[in-house]
Amino acid sequence: MPAATTNNESGFTLFDTAIGRCALIWRGGLVVGSALPEASDAELRTRIGRRFPEAREADPPPFAADARARIAALLAGESPSFEDLPVDLEGSDFERLVWKETSLIPRGEVRTYGELATRIGAVGTAQAVGLALGRNPVPIIVPCHRVLASGGRSGGFSAPGGVATKFRILEIEGARRPGEAGLLGALPLAVKRP
Repeated sequence: MPAATTNNESGFTLFDTAIGRCALIWRGGLVVGSALPEASDAELRTRIGRRFPEAREADPPPFAADARARIAALLAGESPSFEDLPVDLEGSDFERLVWKETSLIPRGEVRTYGELATRIGAVGTAQAVGLALGRNPVPIIVPCHRVLASGGRSGGFSAPGGVATKFRILEIEGARRPGEAGLLGALPLAVKRP
């Protein structure tokens, strides 16, 4: 059984969700990363080790156990809030601005990269917004899966499983464009089941 971490140590935990085994990574009293499912636990641990080499598998402290439960709840179709989680978003000022705006997208709705660029006052930077979302350290907590390319196209999704994972999460959330009855029926790509 994993040991507990102390003070400023980094740790991670793997946990089951409706879409597979996910991971949560923390340092001290802050969530610093999350990861969506890989093909195996070994691959998930390898991915974590590349980005967070100092983290060791451990029992999560209460704040991390709470974050883990909220992620699992969202992926089970519930509507937990992530606003009050202690999260450290390490990135450039632009990336943090994109992640903050992305965090405001309500469950079940989507935006485009261009809409996000406009909302942060950086019109014409849709591609840079996409790159920032590709570096999102805490998927689900910062819901980058809720951002599409123009015209309802999928855009990218750097998490394992790519756009199939993105659409699976959107399907769980009952995603739609603001003012539309449903999003997934109109999308050009079907959600692929593993």
